[in-house]
Amino acid sequence: MMPEFDRPQVLKVIGHGSHSPLEVLRAFFKLGLMSFGGPIAHIGYFRDEFVARRRWLDDATYTDLVALCQFLPGPASSQVGFSIGLIRAGYVGGLAAWTGFTLPSAVALVLFAYGAPALVGPVGLGLLHGLKLVAVAIVAQAVCGMARTLCPDRRRAIIAAVATLLTLYSGSSVTQIGTILLGAAAGLLVCRSPVPLSIAPMPMPVSRRVGVASLTTFVLLLVGLPLMVDVASHPGVALFDAFYRSGALVFGGGHVVLPLLREALVVPGWVSDGTFLAGYGAAQAVPGPLFTFAAYLGAVVRPTPHGVAGATLGLVGIFLPGMLVLVGTLPFWSALRSRAKAQAAMRGINAAVVGLLGAALYDPVWITSVNTVGDFGVALMGFVLLTVWRARPLLVVVMSAVAGVVLGQTHSGY
Repeated sequence: MMPEFDRPQVLKVIGHGSHSPLEVLRAFFKLGLMSFGGPIAHIGYFRDEFVARRRWLDDATYTDLVALCQFLPGPASSQVGFSIGLIRAGYVGGLAAWTGFTLPSAVALVLFAYGAPALVGPVGLGLLHGLKLVAVAIVAQAVCGMARTLCPDRRRAIIAAVATLLTLYSGSSVTQIGTILLGAAAGLLVCRSPVPLSIAPMPMPVSRRVGVASLTTFVLLLVGLPLMVDVASHPGVALFDAFYRSGALVFGGGHVVLPLLREALVVPGWVSDGTFLAGYGAAQAVPGPLFTFAAYLGAVVRPTPHGVAGATLGLVGIFLPGMLVLVGTLPFWSALRSRAKAQAAMRGINAAVVGLLGAALYDPVWITSVNTVGDFGVALMGFVLLTVWRARPLLVVVMSAVAGVVLGQTHSGY
């Protein structure tokens, strides 16, 4: 039997999209203020907040969403967050989740674009380094928790280990998608249940008609916007098209979008290389999704619109394609995952996702953060606080930031 699919009590907590969008907004706004560490760490934050603490959904449902979003173009962690809000409080809940999680970092980067001073000197660098150590503890907690639930037997543990090694040897987004596909194939071969498991369907307030409309809109915008640019020659349309294409063509999210944005904005001369790199550095210092880098770029582009209007165009343009694809896929995904073969494939996929997280824990999270014994001590204390003491992530963020400043005063090279 597969205990991770035995979830009737949890499903009562999930509801059917009838909860308050304001509740969703508050929860995600808090995470938007403190979710340092990039998309892999965000997955850990979400799991701790919405699976372990609030019990809005269970581990299997959550990992199903994570696996789906790894397939799709766009920012995976933001898509997972949007899905959680959508399940909890319908379409307005999904918008509330995206707004709450995105707004803090977007505002911070627009302020930086207007000249807010960047963190410099040993104190600032130490603070940034401490925030990177938070990601080590958060991702380690997520890997351990998900491995206990989703790799309870030898077969799935082997799938996870192979996925880790494959990802480490070739960390491209194509390899990650291939690893998930291999996990699905392995699940079909070795993870079938003799008796099909009866699981409740994922409560998804998206009809197939809406799904088809969303996918159609995604394609029409991807094809139609460049044509509109040629016909209208309006700088606002051209700017929106540049961000939309970047968001639509990136798989893996996060840092993968940077070369696409550089090609779309630096090569035409809309943003200089120095300005682009300065904003990228600032984006590392703020919580929330890295895709909010688009708000900074939209604010500093040379053609109009720029400023707040450009930042708004940048944010909507880069996030919209990923959300359209997500909404278009979810109703079909919800039905597919209830079938016996799909369940077997999902067991393999879930194990592969654990392997992907394990690989990410080492590279880039560990190797770019843990440089000294002191770094290891800070990360270890954060992990113990999260897993044993069940401390609030915000407490761990503050502790690690302070520790990073202290370490920065006693060691050079941060």
